[in-house]
Amino acid sequence: MSTEITAERLLSAADRADPERAAGLVFQAFLALSRTADSDRLLPLLARARQAHEASGSPRTEVIYRTLVGTAATRAGLAEGPEHLATAVRVYDENAFGDDPVPVECALTAVMTLMRPHEARRFAPLLATLDLAPADRARLLALIGVGDAWAGNLVRGQAELREAARLAARCGSLDVQAEATSWLAKCDALRGDLDQAAIHLDQARGLAAQVGSAWVARHLPECTAALAFARGDEETWAGLLQLVVATDAGVTAGLQYEHRWELATHHALAGRPGVAADLLAGVEDPPSSWPGGPVLPAWRAWILDPHPAATTALTAALHLLTRPVEQLLAARIAWLLGVHHGRGGRRGDAARLLEQACAGYARIGAAGMLALVMRDLQALDTPPAVGAARSSSAAPTADFAGPTGGPTLTEAEARVATAIANGLSNREAAQRLFVSVKTVEFHLGNIFRKLGVRNRTELATRQARIR
Repeated sequence: MSTEITAERLLSAADRADPERAAGLVFQAFLALSRTADSDRLLPLLARARQAHEASGSPRTEVIYRTLVGTAATRAGLAEGPEHLATAVRVYDENAFGDDPVPVECALTAVMTLMRPHEARRFAPLLATLDLAPADRARLLALIGVGDAWAGNLVRGQAELREAARLAARCGSLDVQAEATSWLAKCDALRGDLDQAAIHLDQARGLAAQVGSAWVARHLPECTAALAFARGDEETWAGLLQLVVATDAGVTAGLQYEHRWELATHHALAGRPGVAADLLAGVEDPPSSWPGGPVLPAWRAWILDPHPAATTALTAALHLLTRPVEQLLAARIAWLLGVHHGRGGRRGDAARLLEQACAGYARIGAAGMLALVMRDLQALDTPPAVGAARSSSAAPTADFAGPTGGPTLTEAEARVATAIANGLSNREAAQRLFVSVKTVEFHLGNIFRKLGVRNRTELATRQARIR
């Protein structure tokens, strides 16, 4: 049945019910629409919930009303959302609601929307005691699974999301199945289950289309980007990040800043500092209470100018990322800094930070990310070869100037050109420069075009002639 039809029937029943029951029916209508409707279509439900709460005045109806208005406001980017959600959690904690599943789901929804996913775990024991329909159990389990994964327990989160998707499929709850499967795909990618991640992404797309899920469609590019990154496909990942940043995906998880900072980092490292600066211009840092907030100002400064003082400041800021929700970011920043030191020839600092990143990813079960960092760590153990590329921290070389008046190589392209001309394979160049093989291939195509050479032999000949 269409979620819209289900919601209409629930609201029609609410018209004939007492305030307590009416509030519960309005919340169920909200749940029916929350994965398929945009935020503005949820707004009429708020007036219905407020009306029921004003007529009842009970703690139960307040939890429902505060959760609905807080969730809708947060999705719409309104400042008052968190206050309503915090009140919902407080009222829930102050009252014994027994085996009533509605306040439980309200409080769980509130803590997740407040970006406090580690608190989702406290609701898990209630799944064994509440009398829940299969669809309701699947929906609650999906929320808890996302919470566990988001809070840094990818192993448990992945298992719970699998079970939630299975339960939802068995009872025909396609909207919940679509959501659980989409987040499962991202979890799979981080865990290194890349084939399963691709399968689950395709399933999530199809399920979202079957029910017309605006909510799932909104964050699918973010999940796809995670898979591209785990595959080492940097160019596809960057393209998807552009889409994610443009559509403000990740806003409910507090990731919109992290996505933008990642994209700016990509452009800065690729020799496009102006593009990186434009991405960050006019975007204020979030408060330090925001997930990852303590590190974002130092990360911004490092992106704009990775001089030694900025690198030291960003390294120091790593110690401020202490919350469960910040574990993935802490490992990622350590990884970026380790690669930066490796490019500058500072092998000791590089090894320390890359090992820190490995430990961070291993701790939370991110085997896919761990495998990528280990490649960079292992590359440090490879002695510099005779005639190997110069340090990637060097400025673009003049050895590969293009035709007069023609296009010039970027810094990243110049590093790749030097490495390839010195006889390194694409894989060896990727290891030396701390990038993916696909990135080397991408730059090599641009190098051949800009310099007017057809192959590696002509590139090497050109360098030898200039020298």
